[in-house]
Amino acid sequence: MKHKEVEVTPALAAEHGLSAEEYGKICSILGRTPSFTELGVFSVMWSEHCSYKNSIAVLKTLPREGAAVLTSAGEENAGLVDIGDNLAVAFKIESHNHPSAVEPYQGAATGVGGIHRDIFTMGARPVASLNSLRFGSPKDPHVRYLVDGVVRGIGDYGNSFGVPTVGGEIYFEEGYTGNPLVNAMSVGIVEHHKTVSATALGKGNPVLIVGSSTGRDGIHGATFASEDLSEASEDKRPSVQVGDPFAEKLLLEATLEAIATGYVVGLQDMGAAGITSSTSEMSARGIEKTGSGGIEIDLDLVPIREAGMSAYEIMLSESQERMLIVAKKGFEGKIIEVYEKWDVLAVTIGRVTDDNLLRVFHHGAIVAEIPAESLVLGGGAPVYIREAIEKKPVTPVAEFADDNTLEFNALSLELLSRPNIASKQWVYRQYDSMVQTNTVTPVGHTDAAVIRIKGTKKGLAMKTDCNARYVYLNPLAGGKIAVAECARNIACSGAKPLAITNCLNFGNPHKPEVYFQFKESVRGMGEACRAFNTPVTGGNVSFYNETFIGGVRTAIYPTPTIGMIGLLDDIDNLVGSTFTNAGDLILLAGDPELMLDGSEYLVMQYGTPGQDSPSVDLEHETNLQQFLVSLAEQKLVHSAHDISDGGLFVALAEKGIMNAEAPLGFIVNLEDTENTPLRIQQQLFSEAQGRVLLSIAPDKIREVAEAALEHQIPLQAIGTVVERAASLSINNREIVSLTIDELAKAYYHSLEHALHLDEL
Repeated sequence: MKHKEVEVTPALAAEHGLSAEEYGKICSILGRTPSFTELGVFSVMWSEHCSYKNSIAVLKTLPREGAAVLTSAGEENAGLVDIGDNLAVAFKIESHNHPSAVEPYQGAATGVGGIHRDIFTMGARPVASLNSLRFGSPKDPHVRYLVDGVVRGIGDYGNSFGVPTVGGEIYFEEGYTGNPLVNAMSVGIVEHHKTVSATALGKGNPVLIVGSSTGRDGIHGATFASEDLSEASEDKRPSVQVGDPFAEKLLLEATLEAIATGYVVGLQDMGAAGITSSTSEMSARGIEKTGSGGIEIDLDLVPIREAGMSAYEIMLSESQERMLIVAKKGFEGKIIEVYEKWDVLAVTIGRVTDDNLLRVFHHGAIVAEIPAESLVLGGGAPVYIREAIEKKPVTPVAEFADDNTLEFNALSLELLSRPNIASKQWVYRQYDSMVQTNTVTPVGHTDAAVIRIKGTKKGLAMKTDCNARYVYLNPLAGGKIAVAECARNIACSGAKPLAITNCLNFGNPHKPEVYFQFKESVRGMGEACRAFNTPVTGGNVSFYNETFIGGVRTAIYPTPTIGMIGLLDDIDNLVGSTFTNAGDLILLAGDPELMLDGSEYLVMQYGTPGQDSPSVDLEHETNLQQFLVSLAEQKLVHSAHDISDGGLFVALAEKGIMNAEAPLGFIVNLEDTENTPLRIQQQLFSEAQGRVLLSIAPDKIREVAEAALEHQIPLQAIGTVVERAASLSINNREIVSLTIDELAKAYYHSLEHALHLDEL
């Protein structure tokens, strides 16, 4: 069935999200008016989601090189870092925010599926999954609907696909009410000689599409991800892809076996923009490497599952579980045999050329003929540097109560029960964290998730983190803290931080105050990565995340989510986060200035996030990481847990109750020479950075103190691990006196109560 060609006009280009300037540039590149299919191709490839046109200039300021980095950011589908023993880690984090806002189950599920494909297209087997989620207030019924759908989508897809979900984070803030964030991270392991590049090389080499057939689901998903959400976004449900984890499992096994044949020249996932992005990006990489290249495909050969699909629809479809392969000429039959064995479609649809063009046939006619490099960054894709103007948030100034008027037992329990603090077990118990049998400890027993690397003594630590409230208050400091807290958590587990991936979630970049947040947080991220020697291996930018608050369109909290990996040379050096032995000494490492700005306590008690984020000292953070790793290597510490959300008391409580099988308590006395009306509030609830709680055997105190002195880390003994009590004093005056059972009651099941799940 032939389709009548749609007339392309500037107005139609505008409907596709292209500016008048961009449309003019397309006409100039082609030397003519584009066809309708070509317009669709440019619209998705020049969307923010695919081209990073509003962000790439800033992203290029990040450190991207390192001794262990095997591929630079943007070179391949995911970052690749050497971990020794001829092994490398492939890892990446990406967003699926807008799809999850309109169809939470499928939006989250396909986000998980897509990020795993980015990993195994490099030849790596996915071994772990993490996520970072943001929602509005759980009091909102629609938010509860979103939470339920997203969590089930992540769990159902990951569990069925057979990759453990080992870590993540969830925050609830009003600013995410209509625009939740769903960031998914995948981590894989590959031997060096088994990696494969997302590049089209070799004139005449056949091009194959493998995996599921192509339908109309997900068309214009990339452009949908590059526009503001509104009430009309409900009509964009067809732009949300539909996933099939069982099909992806077969695709994974078939692909790894196909790579092992040695006949795969290049391989890329069909994610955003489907066939369009995979053909154009693989072509452009081939041209960059050899000076000539290109791909020619015939859409009549593409397996489709819906009758009458046009060239435009086939090229822009984002149907899931599909990939593009460039095979060694004459051996494509061997690859097809492998896929047929796994009951997976594999069809030759074209060939590699040397005329630097992406050429597309349909029904015997050329429907698109575009210089491949013009579709990607570094070629013809536009690059913008937007206006950036600082606009400090206007937040209420807290009217602090005098410490002597407050009841700290009640405040401590209330803080523990807050949705941002309380146990997330309702969520992570829906995820299979132990499949593949590599996961070392249950979720929550270490500050970073850790998996063993079979066949070696090594362990791989991983973490996602970002306190967006800090970034909102101070983008530069908040960007630094996001990296620092990830690194601190990894070091608490005994691992050395290696590298990061990032998922940068912001509002509309055309708004100067939003672009300022973006630039400053990236600058902070870069400064921290340089200080820690943790280069950026890749990631994702998600703009246009806005919601309506009081009828006013408002950007989400700026949320530059960090995904970090670290290496344990010996898994026996792993350090847990929870108390292990009654009688152990409790030590506090780090002694920053205490402040309440940015803290969960300030929001809870005074209804304001404060005026600034906590400060962060990158030199101290670097020393602290080295100190923690050295303690683990010498087996001098029984547990390590950083002080973050909720402050010191929450960290103590978590160390006691999160070891659910054998909870232990604490008796702590803080010595404090200051005497101000809110000093107790600061001591208990400040989220001042660069602090870690340790528990050690009493006879190790001298060695630990010497290590602290060597690494210039302030250290003080503050208490003892006990059986059931939870007591905190300041200058021998008891401030909090509770039991572990009372803490556990406040901490566990509070999230379910906030989400009204206990009423179902």
